[in-house]
Amino acid sequence: MTSPKDERSDTSNRNGGSRNGSTKDVGAVVNAIQLLRHLAHQQAPEGVAAIARATGVSPSSAFNILRTLNNEGFVRFDESSKTYQLGVGLSELTVNLIGQSYADLIQPELERLALNLDILIVLWRITHDNHVSVIARGIPNVAHVDVRLDSRLPELIGACGRAIAGVRDLPDAELRRRFARLRWENPPSFEEYQKGVKEAQERGWALDDNCLYRGISMVASVLTDHHNQPRFAISGIGITAQHNARGLARAGDAIRDTAQFLERSLFPRNLRENTIDE
Repeated sequence: MTSPKDERSDTSNRNGGSRNGSTKDVGAVVNAIQLLRHLAHQQAPEGVAAIARATGVSPSSAFNILRTLNNEGFVRFDESSKTYQLGVGLSELTVNLIGQSYADLIQPELERLALNLDILIVLWRITHDNHVSVIARGIPNVAHVDVRLDSRLPELIGACGRAIAGVRDLPDAELRRRFARLRWENPPSFEEYQKGVKEAQERGWALDDNCLYRGISMVASVLTDHHNQPRFAISGIGITAQHNARGLARAGDAIRDTAQFLERSLFPRNLRENTIDE
């Protein structure tokens, strides 16, 4: 257990709003991002009317933003067809990301969550042999539990397990069979575990309170890929005495919102398989 000096970082979240609620998003920037995201998901160029209709941005605003993005090379305008598509200028923004692993790309979000929530944040890779393995951590500036890199657990145990089970939506008989093989310090009943899985499906994050390990509370959410298969889980792991129910719920919401943001960024739907190395 470690206790670094106290420090705070930017407190914004990733659910489309400002991180601390005290600042207001710039509308033109939000609209520009919406237009770029829309074009990133299209298989063919589109005209300004279609883009505006799909994004909800007014045609006049869409036209002005797209014209500016075209001038900067971030979109390309075809004069003959009067359509837009993404431009080569975007490669300038992503050149430093090429060759990085998923863990490298996600690491800044883990650190932000750890500092904002005062809890250890762990990134788990969901393996092909029904386990989860620690591949990155965000360390808080308070006394905290520690989890070693490369630690492995059965994929359906703890908070991560409930969240993964919620995504997999296993039949009751299969869930019961796999639950019976799990080993806990303070085992929940199958009915309690099943309830936790359903809660994870409803709110987007799962809770394990003193079950996997006594005195340890965990919340977790899952990142799914293009095929809606669970690929990674992010968990917050803390000493129970330091985190009340309200604080755990806040952590669960923040981790869920971050997981959803990372899903959109790393596994955009309607695109071919991402080529970033793991």
